[in-house]
Amino acid sequence: MALTIATRQIDGVTILDLSGRITLGEGSVQLRDAIRDLIGKGVKNILLSLGEVNYIDSSGLGELVSAFTTAKNQNADVKLLNLTKKVKDVLQVTKLYTVFDIYDDEAHAIVAFK
Repeated sequence: MALTIATRQIDGVTILDLSGRITLGEGSVQLRDAIRDLIGKGVKNILLSLGEVNYIDSSGLGELVSAFTTAKNQNADVKLLNLTKKVKDVLQVTKLYTVFDIYDDEAHAIVAFK
């Protein structure tokens, strides 16, 4: 299943609802392009909702780190929301769990950007 990205706005936060697989090739490129496009438009608060992501490989992890770094360099912020057990486990094994701000509740995540 390819990655699909739906974009919505709540209280000045742009939420990307991701669904499918973030893998080498199309999935990671889609994510990279979506985030760079938002940052290029001056968006400062980006929330990646990963509740429907059923698989992420090392390339997908690289894209998350790249998104985080790109955002920080542009004074923007990327936070993660609704990690599945698989994605959470991968982030913990790779120690990336400590790098990102991760939330289970959308309302708390949105408030955290203020």
